[in-house]
Amino acid sequence: MVVNRGVVELETGGSAGTSVRIAEDLANIVNDGATRRVVPVLGNGSLANLVDLRLLRGIDIAIVPAAILDYAKEQNLLAGTETSITYITKLYNEELHLLARPEIKSIADLANRKVNVDSRDSATAIMANHLFNALKLTIGMTNDAPEVALKQLRHGDIAALAFVSGKPVPLFRGLSRDNGLHFLAFPFNPAVAAAYVPTRLTAADYPGLIPQDQPVDTVAVGAVLVVANLQTAPDRDRNVANFVDAFFTGFHSLLEPGHHPKWQEVNLAAELTGWRRYPPAEQWLQRNLQVAKAPNPDDLVAMFARFVDERRQSIGGAPMTQQEKTDIFQQYQHWQAGQPQ
Repeated sequence: MVVNRGVVELETGGSAGTSVRIAEDLANIVNDGATRRVVPVLGNGSLANLVDLRLLRGIDIAIVPAAILDYAKEQNLLAGTETSITYITKLYNEELHLLARPEIKSIADLANRKVNVDSRDSATAIMANHLFNALKLTIGMTNDAPEVALKQLRHGDIAALAFVSGKPVPLFRGLSRDNGLHFLAFPFNPAVAAAYVPTRLTAADYPGLIPQDQPVDTVAVGAVLVVANLQTAPDRDRNVANFVDAFFTGFHSLLEPGHHPKWQEVNLAAELTGWRRYPPAEQWLQRNLQVAKAPNPDDLVAMFARFVDERRQSIGGAPMTQQEKTDIFQQYQHWQAGQPQ
């Protein structure tokens, strides 16, 4: 049937997170009304998404955290995952958000208290177990949906809500610190350095919850766009290859206003250690390597300006004018041009 021509099914996280919006952005640049179409599907947790990618009829690609891929391989939860699943590209960082009640002043106050970590198969649950164990901090984990947990947090049924997703997260949109809810800092631990990176939540991300001069330290993990083993399904494999071509070719349009800010973090050519890239994606990059690595000058200026704005906000500095940011960017270019290649 014509309606099924070029269809690619993309499994995401739940509606409370960021990956749904990322899938929507992808559909908007890939869908052409005739030969290509992306159909987003809501998943039931990162491990469940991997199972679906391996076994569920029709699921072609999925967005999952890199740490969950490695966890599944290390724990041998899905035998053969490393050979049956390939990746298209690394995407953006997904930050740990730890929203707590007013009486919880630091992460130490969570000892032996209830903390919701989403469903048992979710990235949040698996990562929270890993991260709290690294701190040698015992908590009582509950496994309700984030939207339910937010109501429980307000009523005092739990002490905190953990949620891993790319900032700014829709779940926390519109919340205010006037009711005492606040993000807790999560200290970076060298024991988890292989899987996580230190980062911050700022007032630019959550103006209602974070004061301008009080950024919140936390950790993040990279999200990855992965592909099922489609060797026995040539039509689906061809559809995914066409998706990759449209996505990679139109990537720079995702950096424009109106798309999720997380696209600014994506480098199509970045490699995922220990995993094999989907062959059509690798072939596209080999043909267009410089295009993938180097946005046009206007994109670079815009990305640099956003970086400066965020850094100034995180340290409480006064905003810079556009001319000041442009001057600094030009100085950086002159410095970079003088560096040995």
